[in-house]
Amino acid sequence: METKKPKNVFKQGAITSEFIGNSIAKHQSKTNIGAHNIFLGQVRADNIDDKIVTAIEYTAYEEMANQKFHEIREATFSKFDLTCMHIYHSLGKVNAGEICLFVFVSSPRRKVVFEALEYVVEAIKADVPVFGKEIFEDQTHQWKQNT
Repeated sequence: METKKPKNVFKQGAITSEFIGNSIAKHQSKTNIGAHNIFLGQVRADNIDDKIVTAIEYTAYEEMANQKFHEIREATFSKFDLTCMHIYHSLGKVNAGEICLFVFVSSPRRKVVFEALEYVVEAIKADVPVFGKEIFEDQTHQWKQNT
């Protein structure tokens, strides 16, 4: 099993498809894995009060957020039979249509990855102090509410 030490969770800007593809490719040599599951959180161009969101600017209390990510990792590994798990969250500006959250779980069996992935994503949304400032096409903004 992979070590449970905290990983570098934050990435500056959008998470690219190349980064996601490379992350998946690196696991092909781990032949004890039978299933992977990924969650990709994408910035939506929401229409709020007749204004379109063009980007979200993410900030975080990084020390506290990294501690929460570590607690989520520990809880997930103790609850589910995972081979490995990776969490990456954007900081800075991410445009509508770009990826801001990438969660990747692996296990010998498929059912585990479905349950574990939902658990991790819900815990991140509920517990990690990452904040999003929604930027509208007229350059006004508001703080995003997690739902």
